[in-house]
Amino acid sequence: MYTAAGQPDRDQLVQRFVPLVKRIAYHLMARLPASVQFEDLVQNGMLGLLDAMDRYETGFGAQFETYATQRIRGAMLDGLRENDWLPRNLRRELRRIEAAINQLEHEHGRAPSERELAEALGMSLADYQKTLHDARGHQLVYFDDFGSEGDEDFLERHFTDNSADPASIFEDKNVKELLVKAIGRLPEREKLMMALYYEQELNLREIGEVMGVTESRVCQLHSQAIARLRSQLVGDVSLAKKRGKEKTGG
Repeated sequence: MYTAAGQPDRDQLVQRFVPLVKRIAYHLMARLPASVQFEDLVQNGMLGLLDAMDRYETGFGAQFETYATQRIRGAMLDGLRENDWLPRNLRRELRRIEAAINQLEHEHGRAPSERELAEALGMSLADYQKTLHDARGHQLVYFDDFGSEGDEDFLERHFTDNSADPASIFEDKNVKELLVKAIGRLPEREKLMMALYYEQELNLREIGEVMGVTESRVCQLHSQAIARLRSQLVGDVSLAKKRGKEKTGG
């Protein structure tokens, strides 16, 4: 059924983009613990799709799909945040890891090794790596929290702004530049893993085959890489904010 203007009706549009919602959910599931249900991601993603349809006014072609992808993914991440599925003690350990990364990088002028981080945290290497593995998914959900402790999430600020275009968030020049620089400072192995995952879109098992390590090890490397990026971005953004205030006399 079509509307008087010749556009497909709402039900048809929903059915047309359901595969997009499921595709995004499958991609996220690869980075999340088994306790997260695929159906819950899809349900939240559908809310994001409906929201995108309500906001978008210039047709439903390729540009809409780009717009809707960010809304759908954002809605899924919002649902994960609200459920707060990560234990508090593990969340504290991840904050400790990020703080240790930041401290050691400043002291040595380079990215610290896993063994150096484990020693700084008073943990065995095995316990440190287990913490990284247990954190699977956490860094994905909270990666966009570029602010300091107590600030609301970066994406949260934009997705709750009715006038904001989610796609424009990822086109922000400053954020992109900071992210590119942070990725460039990663150890080569982690940089390769990030490229295989985010650029080549390989899953963890496939990345493990390319790198000659287990899927579990890839998971650890991913959590550690995101921890490094968060640590660097939080510092870079804080510095940028400070410089901005100095320029404006704030």
